[in-house]
Amino acid sequence: MMVVGLTGGIGSGKSTVSKMFGNLGVPVYDSDHEAKILMVTSPKIRYGLKKIFGEDAYHGEDLNRKFIASKVFKDKELLQQLNAIVHPVVRGHFLEWTSQQAAPYVIQETALIFENKAQDKYDFIILVTAPEDIRAKRVIERDGVDIEAVMDRMENQMQDRQKIPLAHFCIENINLKTTEKKVKQLHAKLLALATKF
Repeated sequence: MMVVGLTGGIGSGKSTVSKMFGNLGVPVYDSDHEAKILMVTSPKIRYGLKKIFGEDAYHGEDLNRKFIASKVFKDKELLQQLNAIVHPVVRGHFLEWTSQQAAPYVIQETALIFENKAQDKYDFIILVTAPEDIRAKRVIERDGVDIEAVMDRMENQMQDRQKIPLAHFCIENINLKTTEKKVKQLHAKLLALATKF
């Protein structure tokens, strides 16, 4: 089965694009969503996070997201430690999920493919882009955060100009109708490519 990675910087609209693929019948694995569940349910992750952040990492059964976010967005080393605990568990869960799918190809929506040098794990990679000012505006509206918080998050990600040469396909996501058209065209192309797998 062909495995496609779908990535993009914060506020680029990768979730919007992955939903469009989902509407076309493509099985989509939302890594961010699954990671949030696994950070609560996986004993391996719970143990690792408590080891790094102490007991404050959890409120009872629930993950103390605000506390962890406040620590990692200002400290790249801590963020790397967090990712080193969470990503392998998510990867294992994704592979298990993939083995249960019956489709020409699947998509894994994940934010940090290039940052984590994980591009070799995919047959093809789709990069979703949008101008930085549009991305920042979307995140401020979506998360109710200030511009400083958005810039902190953006600084932990590579810039689009660095990622574009590494991706197989790019979708600029500014206008939804145009994006939808591009997704349909790319879906047809990926279906044709999937026959070779």
